[in-house]
Amino acid sequence: MSRTLRALMVLFVLASCGGGNGYGTAPRNLDHACAILDERPEYARAFRATERKWGVPAHVQMATLYQESKFISDARTPFRWTLGIIPTGRISSAYGYSQALDGTWEEYQRATGQYSARRTDIRDASDFMGWYMAQSNERLGISLSDARNQYLAYHEGRTGFARASYNSKPWLLRVASDVESRSQTYRAQLGTCARRLI
Repeated sequence: MSRTLRALMVLFVLASCGGGNGYGTAPRNLDHACAILDERPEYARAFRATERKWGVPAHVQMATLYQESKFISDARTPFRWTLGIIPTGRISSAYGYSQALDGTWEEYQRATGQYSARRTDIRDASDFMGWYMAQSNERLGISLSDARNQYLAYHEGRTGFARASYNSKPWLLRVASDVESRSQTYRAQLGTCARRLI
């Protein structure tokens, strides 16, 4: 085997190992808020900043992020397939921690002046979520601590929520109830590890 080929193989193996920073992967224990914040302290800083700026509690942010991306920074929707074998693009443009659509993300950037914000950055994704939920509170009257209805407005869009489009989607109502349940679980857990959000 030539020296060049061996060097290329070593580079390939090293590159496939990644940098070890955990980005692009979920925290190990998604069922305990304290474990998530212990593993990813930058999350605590992001959630705290969003709660201060927009008023959205950390447990509501976390439950929504769990549902949307399982805390995977570069999460994408699945591909559509033709004839079961030909990929024809993704189901939607939803991307990143918050699964924000291209158009909604651009609206956020314009409204906040955060033109360099990235959907793969937890601070930006959390801030986006705070901005969106604060708008839902202002326009639709949904409490910032109402994880269920905030999720429905997040998923359906504010216009869809106002039209109650979710009522024709029993699966979505179940998911929204799951988000509410997880939100309350995270809330209780955060009460035992409050120092992580100080």
